[in-house]
Amino acid sequence: MTAIKHALQRDIFTPNDERLLSIVNVCKAGKKKRNCFLCATVTTERPVQVNVVKVKKSDKGDFYKRQTAWALRDLAVVDAKDAVKENPEFDLHFDKVYKWVASSTVEKNTFISCIWKLNQRYLRKKIDFINVSSQLLEESVPSGENQSVAGGDEEAVDEYQELNAREEQDIEIMMEGCEYAISNAEAFAEKLSRELQVLDGANIQSIMASEKQVNILMKLLDEALKEVDQIELKLSSYEEMLQSVKEQMDQISESNHLIHLSNTNNVKLLSEIEFLVNHMDLAKGHIKALQEGDLTSSRGIEACTNAADALLQCMNVALRPGHDMLHAVKQQQQRFSDLREQFARRLASHLNSVFVQQGHDQSSTLAQHSVELTLPNHHPFHRDLLRYAKLMEWLKNTDYGKYEGLTRNYMDYLSRLYEREIKDFFEVAKIKMTGTTREGKKFGLHGSSGKLTGSTSSLNKLSVQSSGNRRSQSSSLLDMGNMSASDLDVADRTKFDKIFEQVLSELEPLCLAEQDFISKFFKLQQHQSTSGTTTNEAEEMDGGTSSRLYSSGVPQTISSEKDMIRQMMTKIFRCTEPELNNLIALGDKIDSFNSLYMLVKMSHHVWTAQNVDPASFLSTTLGNVLVTVKRNFDKCISNQMKQMDEVKISKKSKVGILPFVAEFEEFAALAESIFKNAERRGDLDKAYIKLIRAVFVSVEKVANESQKTPRDVVMMENFHHIFATLSRLKISCLEAEKKEAKQKYTEHLQSYVIYSLGQPLEKLNHFFEGVEARVAQGIREEEVSYQLAFNKQELRKVIKEYPGKEVKKGLDNLYKKVDKHLCEEENLLQVVWHSMQDEFIRQYKHFEGLIARCYPGSGITMEFTIQDILDYCSSIAQSH
Repeated sequence: MTAIKHALQRDIFTPNDERLLSIVNVCKAGKKKRNCFLCATVTTERPVQVNVVKVKKSDKGDFYKRQTAWALRDLAVVDAKDAVKENPEFDLHFDKVYKWVASSTVEKNTFISCIWKLNQRYLRKKIDFINVSSQLLEESVPSGENQSVAGGDEEAVDEYQELNAREEQDIEIMMEGCEYAISNAEAFAEKLSRELQVLDGANIQSIMASEKQVNILMKLLDEALKEVDQIELKLSSYEEMLQSVKEQMDQISESNHLIHLSNTNNVKLLSEIEFLVNHMDLAKGHIKALQEGDLTSSRGIEACTNAADALLQCMNVALRPGHDMLHAVKQQQQRFSDLREQFARRLASHLNSVFVQQGHDQSSTLAQHSVELTLPNHHPFHRDLLRYAKLMEWLKNTDYGKYEGLTRNYMDYLSRLYEREIKDFFEVAKIKMTGTTREGKKFGLHGSSGKLTGSTSSLNKLSVQSSGNRRSQSSSLLDMGNMSASDLDVADRTKFDKIFEQVLSELEPLCLAEQDFISKFFKLQQHQSTSGTTTNEAEEMDGGTSSRLYSSGVPQTISSEKDMIRQMMTKIFRCTEPELNNLIALGDKIDSFNSLYMLVKMSHHVWTAQNVDPASFLSTTLGNVLVTVKRNFDKCISNQMKQMDEVKISKKSKVGILPFVAEFEEFAALAESIFKNAERRGDLDKAYIKLIRAVFVSVEKVANESQKTPRDVVMMENFHHIFATLSRLKISCLEAEKKEAKQKYTEHLQSYVIYSLGQPLEKLNHFFEGVEARVAQGIREEEVSYQLAFNKQELRKVIKEYPGKEVKKGLDNLYKKVDKHLCEEENLLQVVWHSMQDEFIRQYKHFEGLIARCYPGSGITMEFTIQDILDYCSSIAQSH
């Protein structure tokens, strides 16, 4: 424990200017036995602070660390648990109660005694010591005469050192001389003083006796100095002899250095010459390939490619400082430059010839595609040109001006070629859409130019045909056979859909193949660029402004090679977007519902193109065309809504199902079949909402204006038709409108039934209205029969006016009236008749209830029964 105490004092408390007075090894009561130490300390500076410090061993080593400290002034209670029996447990009450178990009772008592002393010495505050032996506290109380000693215990603890064996022996010898009885301290001190003086005198005598020895030592030192002088003389002579040898060795060393320097220079010169020979020497075979190599055969192209790479390596070699000043190096560099210029000129001329030849070859194949809806395949041409891809990369790195010229020439030749192919392709597509050349002229296609030049009258005629009542087509379509107009619509639209899909399917791989070829042939990376180029910027290439794309050596106005690819594609396929817009305009003229097909197809192809590359030419072009298609779709919806608003009905015939309601059904059925699993479903849902609201408003408007057919019938029949359509098609976005249509149909059915049925027993109804009025005034129901105007005789008189025969006659007239109002298409006659039957029975039951309550025991009943009513209604329905 003493060793631990000294270690803690040295490592923990001395750096903090504290002294350790007492220590106890403890662990927390009731928990896992993790030992620590409680230390009682005081500071060395004033005012003195007394602390109780918890110290524990570190988990990472054998050193101790200070964990918690409490000021002694915060200690309220010291509980020793048991004052009689030995018990190692004790509690300290600070801000909370800390329960401890000491390693031994002795350590615990010593620690508590120290706490008591420190409290008495420095604090003198009221600390309760409970369950502490009074004997322990009495031993700790200092007496009056040794108060100062007790107060200085702390200083004595640190200054005390245990005597070693020799000190103990000397003290025992001294004490034996005094026979362990020192009665007179002054005499004892005087004796010690005398003995010390004797020792000092003896020391002086010894020093004086050693003077002779000192003289002998000085004599020996003088002799040694003489020997040293002699040695120095000999060393000087040796140094003079070695000086001449050193001069000779220096001459030999300088000669060796010159020889080594000469050898080093020779080696370096040889290395430089080998470097220039190895890196700036072009093989004769490469030179011949560059000057005369065959650029038409695969073997010749490979030889030229290898020679061009070798030439580029020779030209790009990193010369060391000073090489460029050598005349031979300058000559070789000039020779390389001449070879590069000569081969670049020869390569550019050959590729230009290939581009021109490609235009002639492809033109000869256009005839066979003139009657088929296919585009010519450019793969063979691409395959042949890709053999020159590495040479194009070499040209791009060595002579950007010629590379730029080839790029412009390629765009010029290919743009004219693709323009002829694409215009012929769209001409075939337009002819197939309109059926024949005669039909094409009808729709505004004159000659073989494929231009849309239809007159305003033909456009208006087609608009009326496509957006009006499509069940009555033009006479030219009716001449095609005995097919119905609706069947013709479906066939024409399916045909248009297939042709439009084939057009997009032919264009898409053509554009992708050309873009892939441009990237590989012209060595343009198709990486994702951060700044896109708009279509307007790309179209600047068309008007003779393509020269702005390049400066003398480096592209200037394009931010990346990706933009360059897109601009080249825009120049080459400059007629694609206008032709697509013309085709879309033709399809919209033929039938405005074609915009639904085009919207779905175009959306799918745009989505596919954007997944591949959202900034590509194909994606941008199809996106622009999609905007046009979306406008046509919105225009189709607007036209339908406008026609609903302008609809007029005949004043002499019954209304029935309104044309725009039937057209909405046709539109919805067509749209659902087209937009199944389509990406642009949201556009259709928005159109549905607009159309159905317009249908609702127009139905109410027509119903209010109807003179021949009752308003309730118009509303009931048309909303029933709308509800049936929405229920059959199950359009999720129109669930609310479906419920509203059902509600309106039900309301107007009930209203029509009540209005048409009226009061079949009018006098009886008036009679019982009077009865109900009396009851409402406070007359009891069983006393109503005593009223003069409502007695039993009056009731019997009214009932006799409605025998079963009259009731059946009235119902028969009512059935004929309802049959006259309702249309045959919706087939609601039986539904309405059944509702009227239920309403009549409800009124009958109401009258019977009033008779039973107001005329009890009178035995008065109607002239007919509910069963009679059912039989009347059934027989009337069967007879008609």
